[in-house]
Amino acid sequence: MDMKGYYSVSLTKKHMKHSFFSPQFTTRQHQCKQENHLVSEQTSLLNHSLKLSSSTSSQNTLPPILLVFVTLLLFFTPILSHAIVINSTSSQQLVSHTNNVNQTFRPDFALRKLKRIRAHLKKINKPPIKTIKSPDGDVIDCIISHQQPAFDHPKLKGQKPLDPPERPKGYSNNNNGENATYNFQLWTDSGDTCPQGTVPIRRTTEQDFLRASSVRRFGRKPRGVRRDSAGNGHEHAVVFVNGEQYYGAKASINVWTPRVTDQYEFSLSQIWVIAGSFGNDLNTIEAGWQVSPELYGDNYPRFFTYWTTDAYQATGCYNLLCSGFIQTNNRIAIGAAISPRSIYNGRQFDIGLMVWKDPKHGHWWLEFGSGLLVGYWPANIFSHLRNHASMVQFGGEIVNSRSRGYHTGTQMGSGHFSGEGFRKAAYFRNLQVVDWDNNLLPLSNIHQLSDHSNCYDIKEGRNNVWGTYFYYGGPGRNVRCP
Repeated sequence: MDMKGYYSVSLTKKHMKHSFFSPQFTTRQHQCKQENHLVSEQTSLLNHSLKLSSSTSSQNTLPPILLVFVTLLLFFTPILSHAIVINSTSSQQLVSHTNNVNQTFRPDFALRKLKRIRAHLKKINKPPIKTIKSPDGDVIDCIISHQQPAFDHPKLKGQKPLDPPERPKGYSNNNNGENATYNFQLWTDSGDTCPQGTVPIRRTTEQDFLRASSVRRFGRKPRGVRRDSAGNGHEHAVVFVNGEQYYGAKASINVWTPRVTDQYEFSLSQIWVIAGSFGNDLNTIEAGWQVSPELYGDNYPRFFTYWTTDAYQATGCYNLLCSGFIQTNNRIAIGAAISPRSIYNGRQFDIGLMVWKDPKHGHWWLEFGSGLLVGYWPANIFSHLRNHASMVQFGGEIVNSRSRGYHTGTQMGSGHFSGEGFRKAAYFRNLQVVDWDNNLLPLSNIHQLSDHSNCYDIKEGRNNVWGTYFYYGGPGRNVRCP
């Protein structure tokens, strides 16, 4: 296998800086036009009311003080009626979103909705001791560790983050996290970091909520998503192992920027650690990268986590959008954009991920990149995963909404089929699992699953350099995938 041109983020000490983001002049110009139009309407109304008062005064039908009152009323009525529109950009989006749902716009409904959003934002956006502005527009808040959202969970209140656990046997990392590089997220380009004793958290905004198809389920996957089928339009190209007791998983994941063609679709590549049945008791821990315009407002790959204890019904969420995952690292922002990314027929980058169960306390820890411990999922928030996993999966997933009446053009991986190989197709390499005695082991009895191989496929292999690996992905809609 030709490995020239391959770079692992976990080994990269310096990365190329790219200008991915253009100023959002168009949006601002549109807002200015709306505001100017509103002022023009108000001025016209005022002139009209003055003329009206002049013509009626000659008839001496109203006292002067009443004329002044009528004039002021006519002037302020349009302002009040449009107050929710000009209050803020998010309010304008709220009106637009509400109009899309209901043909008849109800200001009382919109105001209640905005009130709910702001109450939720107040709950999840904790007061920062420092704020960092990312080149992509993200705001990263440095939150005191024991004040992070995780500790709002009833089972975690009053706790504090634990010390790092013992890593699995067979784990090899020259840095072991001490001098590991961590400049593979855009927000760190400025060289600014969060102080010790704090954790970096991507600030959630009103705009994030208003993009969501459902405010109530913001930050959650749709109900009924199954990992063993393509239900609800979710399609996969994965390899998996089952039939044993698993205590963790590890892999290096190639990072790309797949095209997502619908706001409510996504494309992701991740590791799943799974327990329970694929009924309502499904437990999962998930980590990887994803492109999700609905969740993040752009099309850049972002490091993400997810968990659920009831098949995505009422528990769990992405990243830190609910209480649960406890972050311990001040260098990694979950939900932040990853940089650099792989280029077709060019330089390749991947990120190392490992999830494993701490033998001492039983919590599920997450490592990202070159030995950096991100944090952990406490064992007591789970049911089945309180003990061990019964399945581990690696691979890609997309949402096919068929919003245009045919299969989506949303890409998986690099957007190219597995057969194109290195530098062209996306890959996972060095796949391993953790056993009951905290040993890292290669996979055995591997199964492959591709829900629609004409749209997205997968091809597994093994060699001395990459261990167990696979290529996967595809373009979505094509002549063989209508």
